Amino acid sequence: MLNEPIEKVNIRTVERVVEVSWFDDLCGGDTQYLGTIDPTRRSNFANCSTIIETADKLGFDNILLPTSYVVGQEVIPFASAMAPKVKNINMLTAIRTGEIHPPMLARHLATLDHILEGRLTINIINSDLPGLKEDNTLRYQRCAEVIEILKQAWTKNKIEFEGEVYKFNMPADPVKPYQQNGGPLLYFGGISDGSKDVCAKYCDIFLMWPEPEDSIYATMQEMSQRAAAYGRTIDFGMRLHVIVRETEDEAKAYTKELMSKFDAELGEKLKHRTQDSKSMGVLRQDEFRKQADDDDFIEPYLWAGIGRARSGCGAAMVGTPEQIISKMNRYMDMGVRAFILSGYPLLEECQKFGELVLPKLKNTGKLSVIQGRTPKETPITPLTHGELRVW
Repeated sequence: MLNEPIEKVNIRTVERVVEVSWFDDLCGGDTQYLGTIDPTRRSNFANCSTIIETADKLGFDNILLPTSYVVGQEVIPFASAMAPKVKNINMLTAIRTGEIHPPMLARHLATLDHILEGRLTINIINSDLPGLKEDNTLRYQRCAEVIEILKQAWTKNKIEFEGEVYKFNMPADPVKPYQQNGGPLLYFGGISDGSKDVCAKYCDIFLMWPEPEDSIYATMQEMSQRAAAYGRTIDFGMRLHVIVRETEDEAKAYTKELMSKFDAELGEKLKHRTQDSKSMGVLRQDEFRKQADDDDFIEPYLWAGIGRARSGCGAAMVGTPEQIISKMNRYMDMGVRAFILSGYPLLEECQKFGELVLPKLKNTGKLSVIQGRTPKETPITPLTHGELRVW
């Protein structure tokens, strides 16, 4: 597909616009050299707050706050603490379904949406709860039910739900979000059939990890068809790393610097400390890396060496600002409407991308605004005199 015309798949946002997001280090792993533990870059509140404040000042549209049961910061408390400290950036808060009682999760997120004045987006995570190895069918069912309950809580007068995992009949007025037109946007990623079906039926943006263009395009076609079967359209996003320098030689040289202290044994331990290290998506990226050249490039400007040292997203766009923009345009031509980017180290690479690339990108903006989730304050219905409700 490289250098060939691309036919855009059927997507929700037909305008050629793009949301550009950065990534925060709530789960740890930030480092100067891959496959090493960097004692100067720890996942503490000070470092994580500096990253989000920097991304906000540079003009990124959104920032992913990931969740994982490892050393680091927990998402909702961190987002709540940072909400008054940033001015414009959205927060893509990762929520593992099943961890919090669904009506209270709806209330947590609605409260956070009010604090952020409508700048909340949600990354739905469907994985085993920490410390458990769960049945896949249970996880998909629970995930779907939680999303349905959130949608009822945010858009209806009552939560009336009877599923296999949860059953509720209760008022929804205490959990109305700031965003009126459906509540916060839901982002979702996963390549298993169960995950794809949940996203196609319930979510707004399907997130993909970097793979060769043919594979990405095939996934987008499939997901567009799955959504259509439910009478829906969805948008698509890419989660990937980036290395941008003023010359191509400098950018490629930095890939070697990142790997210059790589310890294969430690790198393997770091990669498998998270719950998703054996997921279908990670294993699939490992397979694509076997097709790479001697320098770990699986196609021009896409370097897969990062996957040797971390789970999750395992490849990076590498090149000059013009080459990075060209690669992003290829994805946008397919129909990608959101990019969630990161680099090593997070703060320094955020600054480089924000200074070298972001000002040159056209038609950037927040999908929550583009899709009409115009923020609007929702007053919480007050209790009448003498009334007391306890749930």
